[in-house]
Amino acid sequence: MDIGFYALIIIVVLALIFVKMAVVIIPQSETKIIERLGKYYATLKPGINIIIPFIDRAKTIVTLTRGRYVYSNTIDLREQVYDFDKQNVITKDNIQMQINALLYFQIVDPFKAVYEINNLPNAIEKLTQTTLRNIIGEMELDQTLTSRDTINTKLRGVLDDATNKWGIKVNRVELQDITPPSSVLQAMEKQMQAERDKRATILTSEGNKQAQILQSEGEKAATINRAEADKQQAILRAEGEATARIRKAEAEAVAIQKITEAVGQSTNPANYLLAQKYIQMLNQVASGDKTKTVFLPYESSNLMGSIGGIKELFKGE
Repeated sequence: MDIGFYALIIIVVLALIFVKMAVVIIPQSETKIIERLGKYYATLKPGINIIIPFIDRAKTIVTLTRGRYVYSNTIDLREQVYDFDKQNVITKDNIQMQINALLYFQIVDPFKAVYEINNLPNAIEKLTQTTLRNIIGEMELDQTLTSRDTINTKLRGVLDDATNKWGIKVNRVELQDITPPSSVLQAMEKQMQAERDKRATILTSEGNKQAQILQSEGEKAATINRAEADKQQAILRAEGEATARIRKAEAEAVAIQKITEAVGQSTNPANYLLAQKYIQMLNQVASGDKTKTVFLPYESSNLMGSIGGIKELFKGE
């Protein structure tokens, strides 16, 4: 084998190496920034790309992979999640607490992400921490604990505006944990217990009040019903007595009519009835235990005689 054969092998190997270095295959959702002799040349698209080896080179940048900073020449265009460590913040009412946040962002302009900012993930982290401190510093503790959506919206808006010049789109910010000091947690627990006791007392009082109202309404209805019953009973009793008196008067009228028909014009029927009342009175007086002396008026003998005459007439019939 001569020297020419070895040279051919070397040339082929170098050509293969040159071709391998010149052909760059970019996966989908990724890109590379190519510099030619230190100056920006192109942003490679997914697929096969051709560059000039040793003249063109990919720009090395800092990326965020699984929460860690990684130096790479490939830029991931997919949405990324950054889990920030807990940081101390102070509220408007001087309460210090710890907050943990999640940031969802995406590189939309690789050129700006590479040339407009150095160490992009670190810049995003510092900006998020500063903005979060400013937002929490304008709110009191109670607002902070009950206004997560408001904090998320404000934080996303500020970060999106600030990172726009870096070619970053902040899609969403989520506060994971808000941890007040232990003394505040104990005070909150006592306050919650007091609120629960207060609600229980109010519910018990409302229950007693409703029970008293129902009992009062029941007693009122019972009183009304009793009054109505007494009223109906009095009405029925009065109607009964009136009916009895009417029947009695009707009977007495019939009796007087019969007496009038029996005695004719010889005797006054009124005298007859009056004599009957005298006889009933004398029977009541005579039935007493003690001996009594009764003086009758002279007219009574005439009345008695009328009764005797009427009796004789009834016997004759």
